[in-house]
Amino acid sequence: MKVAISVPDKVFHDAENLAAALKKSRSRLYTEALSVFVRNHSAHNITLRINAICDQQPTALDTAFAAAQSNVLNHETW
Repeated sequence: MKVAISVPDKVFHDAENLAAALKKSRSRLYTEALSVFVRNHSAHNITLRINAICDQQPTALDTAFAAAQSNVLNHETW
């Protein structure tokens, strides 16, 4: 799919130089960069969802696990 976008001159020139150095087309470079950006942001959304789950009320297992962690740490020399 063709897409027209505007980027700052410096970003454009840096991308052109990188594409040439990597022997890739401009389209390929932009596609790879956008794919990485989308993937990284998708991982961020997963982290937000996991954090929301962790913020919920602790279960009995969570409480037992926290007690076990505390017990181990109490025996550590700092």
